[in-house]
Amino acid sequence: MPNLTGLRTVRISGENRHLPVEWRPFRPVVRPLTRCIRFQEKVLAIPLLQKLMVGAYIVRQHVIGNKRYPLALMLEPLFRCNLACAGCGKIDYPDAILNQRLSIEECLGSVDECGAPVVSIAGGEPLLHRDMPAIVQGIIARRKFVYLCTNALLMEKKLDDYKPSPFFVWSVHLDGDQQMHDHSVCQEGVYDRAVAAIAAAKARGFRVNINCTLFNDARPERVARFFDSVMDMGVDGITVSPGYAYERAPDQQHFLNRDKTKTLFRGILARAGEVRKWSFSQSSLFLDFLAGNQTYHCTPWGNPARTVFGWQRPCYLLGEGYAKTFKELMESTDWDKYGTGNYEKCADCMVHSGFEATAVTDTVLHPLKAFKVSLVGMRTEGKFAPDIPLDKQRPAEYVFSKHVEIALADIKRSGSGDKVERAETVAAQ
Repeated sequence: MPNLTGLRTVRISGENRHLPVEWRPFRPVVRPLTRCIRFQEKVLAIPLLQKLMVGAYIVRQHVIGNKRYPLALMLEPLFRCNLACAGCGKIDYPDAILNQRLSIEECLGSVDECGAPVVSIAGGEPLLHRDMPAIVQGIIARRKFVYLCTNALLMEKKLDDYKPSPFFVWSVHLDGDQQMHDHSVCQEGVYDRAVAAIAAAKARGFRVNINCTLFNDARPERVARFFDSVMDMGVDGITVSPGYAYERAPDQQHFLNRDKTKTLFRGILARAGEVRKWSFSQSSLFLDFLAGNQTYHCTPWGNPARTVFGWQRPCYLLGEGYAKTFKELMESTDWDKYGTGNYEKCADCMVHSGFEATAVTDTVLHPLKAFKVSLVGMRTEGKFAPDIPLDKQRPAEYVFSKHVEIALADIKRSGSGDKVERAETVAAQ
């Protein structure tokens, strides 16, 4: 097509857009605009309905003056899993605790009590819970957005128990390509089964995300190729985060510190060139934070965790105490004791469960800053933003064994140690 008189042709997002010739001197503006349009079309994987409902919820909290409010409930109805990943610190419990389950009523009561617009169901492996379909359906009936996390070993078998819905997303654990993921979960063949389950779910009309955790052996170019491959699978979004250094994780050698996290994500995002079509189910400011361009404190109450022990203090990643109710959690937790700069266990944390809520709040309070990041993309060169000093942090406390002892005593008193039949787990294999 010949160039139109008085216009110059610029190709934006695969289409020829005609701009005035006078725009030629402003090429540094046109190129970021091109990236911005492409970013909006390809990178944001959160559906419009969810954006509107979550956005309205956030605005309502600010209007009523609520400074601390949850964005996503992390619901852990069981700790039992059918894998034993080296970087996991969630399943190291005696059988009496692994046999515990939150009931349908407890799960839905927690959703109502918390009031967050999003519920992420984790574990353990949620699909081992025989009442999971009823739990998911009950949450959807409340018009909450459900992310059902799974390692996908049981996913194909369980697909008939669920129906596609704009409020439901499968969140499949994939930590890289076949070799990377099978190494991460310490079992061969898991990647192939997850990929097959993703294909089966997409064929039935489900929304499917992948949840990717990265460690210090990740290489930017390899992660970039992996992101390309999952988009080719047809996944709707990518949730990515550095791994948290769980104190009970079998492998303590491969967790990232903050500088290595920033360097890794700069290397990955630098490869998100014009031909990439990655869709992140995360805010642009959180990705900018991972790239070392934002100085954020975490928001531990943004993703509160409800487990078989109760409401976990202070966050999804740290279990340093438990409250009986969500109200008690919010009102009695000394939040200033935790977070980077305040507590040794939080020093290297940059995980989405702690910082995505911070980034979302920053987006609401500073929309122009968020728009600028969307416009020009994440900076992948130059100095990092100033980090939070660690010289005044309090030393780590190790209380895992005490909480296990308390839980076992409670189970013994209630006689619920055999509450869950082992046949349930066996039948699910």
